[in-house]
Amino acid sequence: MNKTILVPAFILMVLAQWYIPGSMIYQSEKVLTDGTVYKFKTAPVDPNDPFRGKYITLFFNANTLVVDSAYEWSMGDQAYAILETDSAGFARIQGLSKVEIKGQDNYINVDIDYVQEDSMTTVFVRYPFDRFYMEETKAPLAEQAYNEAARDTNQVAYALVMVRNGEAMVKDVIIDDLPITEWIKKNHPNQE
Repeated sequence: MNKTILVPAFILMVLAQWYIPGSMIYQSEKVLTDGTVYKFKTAPVDPNDPFRGKYITLFFNANTLVVDSAYEWSMGDQAYAILETDSAGFARIQGLSKVEIKGQDNYINVDIDYVQEDSMTTVFVRYPFDRFYMEETKAPLAEQAYNEAARDTNQVAYALVMVRNGEAMVKDVIIDDLPITEWIKKNHPNQE
């Protein structure tokens, strides 16, 4: 093959390999720097998986919406959850849409987890964020602290989630108004 074709093709391939991960990193950083902050109140989860020691597994209370009809939603569907803030300052789902809401920043791309029909029809969604990554040595203690705080009605545990153009990223996990790393330092000083 001709060298005049191979060299530009090789350069183009290398540039493409750098562009794709670079654009993903750029998008994530834009969400974290320019996104709107929402506080998602967390709920306890089952004991952690021994293979997941580098992050905290998160579960959220505000993952449901009562709808008029179950026929519109099916398990596995993609949807857009329109967010609002309740009187306590926590995020909740105001509505669901099958089409992206242009010109607004208060929505997240979600998957329909399942639909429950009884006296009312409730749609359960799965958020695209359910992990908070931490330093490996602190993650097990953080997971334990998070689970205890989520179960304890005297403590408030929530995730700070940045939302921008349907994308969402967990910025921090908060227990009793302290970032989880600070909470660990305060309550377990010998674990440094």
